[in-house]
Amino acid sequence: MLGSIRKFSNSIFAKIILVIVAIPFILWGMGDLFSGGSQNTIVKIEKQKIHTSEFTNFLRNVLSSGEIIDENFVDKAFTSFVGTKLLNYEIENYDIMLSDISLSKIIKNNNDFKKDNKFSRTQYEKFLLKNNLNVALYEKNVSTLEKKKQLLNLISGGIVPSEFLINQDFNKVNQKRYVQIINLNEAYAKDTVFSDKEIQSYYFDNKDKFKNIFKFFKFINLNSKNLTNNDDYTDLFFKKIDEIDDLIVEGKNLNFIIEKYNLQQPSEILANKDGINKKGIKINNFPYKLLENVFSIENDDSAVLMLHEDQYYVVELTKTEKTYKDITDPSIVEVINSDLKRDKRKKLIGKLISQINSNNFNKPEFDKFANEKNIEIKKIKLKSKNDDSNIKAEMIDNIYSIPEKRVFAITDVFLAESYLVYVDKIENVSINSDIDDSDKYYISSKAKITNSLINTYDTYLKNKYNIDINNKALDAIKNNIK
Repeated sequence: MLGSIRKFSNSIFAKIILVIVAIPFILWGMGDLFSGGSQNTIVKIEKQKIHTSEFTNFLRNVLSSGEIIDENFVDKAFTSFVGTKLLNYEIENYDIMLSDISLSKIIKNNNDFKKDNKFSRTQYEKFLLKNNLNVALYEKNVSTLEKKKQLLNLISGGIVPSEFLINQDFNKVNQKRYVQIINLNEAYAKDTVFSDKEIQSYYFDNKDKFKNIFKFFKFINLNSKNLTNNDDYTDLFFKKIDEIDDLIVEGKNLNFIIEKYNLQQPSEILANKDGINKKGIKINNFPYKLLENVFSIENDDSAVLMLHEDQYYVVELTKTEKTYKDITDPSIVEVINSDLKRDKRKKLIGKLISQINSNNFNKPEFDKFANEKNIEIKKIKLKSKNDDSNIKAEMIDNIYSIPEKRVFAITDVFLAESYLVYVDKIENVSINSDIDDSDKYYISSKAKITNSLINTYDTYLKNKYNIDINNKALDAIKNNIK
């Protein structure tokens, strides 16, 4: 079976669980804490004692690949765990049900399971296999999710936002802003030129950053033809894929699988994470998107089952080689220059932000800065938050958060573009029925009121149910992950 813990952490089920428990029920400090020493019960809701193992299973299921497991993660997971339990109580209280016919309609209307706009059992089976799920488990959780959605619709149904709130949301997005901008990259151009000595020093201080890792691996492609001697993807094919996955979990290597299923000899590749071999040639006989998975394999002689665009691969890592890129390589010098510029800009911009936050950098200082750096102040009119004709979209939100007649420093994620911005004038606008997308502002306002109502419902549940948390059991779980 494909349900091992090792594989389950990457499955769609983990994502479904996270969606189900998305409402942040803040439960700490509720009820009297356990004083006994038993660690078998982690929480008691009303008269029901909930076993610690149930929470540890929940914790395992919501664990995503690469997630940092610490006390904070456990606390958040426990909050969601108890919140889910309370929602289940409420579902029972309101007698919310989902018939088999309704569940069937929900699944059959899922576009992931359609082929030629019709429900395809084969597509459904592929989805389950790809995400390490069985039918009963998946359908149970789809049903649970739908019941929770019905409960939340019951709580928030009938909400009608006022015209004032709709206008407020519309204005936040569509108000016009007249801004003045100084390009900090131009202002600091002379301050970000570095000598050969500075470049060499950075290289040797950060040599690990210029390490080139090559992976030598073997792989075979599994398809219906070589596994079942049939062109169609039948139940037998998926059964054999299931068997192969279980063999890999048991520690069987690629040669064992090849011999057992009488498969072709594997292809061999030596490449870095960019798919380039040692001769500088890009490989073309293995999916580039799977290389990241190959480079996540930690141990040599480890076989892994991978899926890419309905194609299955068994990959086995055989060797890892590490080399260092040469400092004389122009591309390396370019990377070092880029890093040095980013670090220098970060310091210079940080100094500006400190002055701005201390109210020591207003419009007179803004003009003086431009004059000293001999930089033109660019005047721009932003028609809305969606107007990215002059500035990157990711930076527009920052500009729309700045009050009128204020100076602010903005930058993109990588400090590739940085600006000093002065908001000269704001023109507020109002919505009217002639606007094509007026409905979306109605929906947005309703969503905000709904969120507020759900927070109130959170408080209501906190007072409705008697909840006793066994902190000793919870602390024991935290201590086990250290």
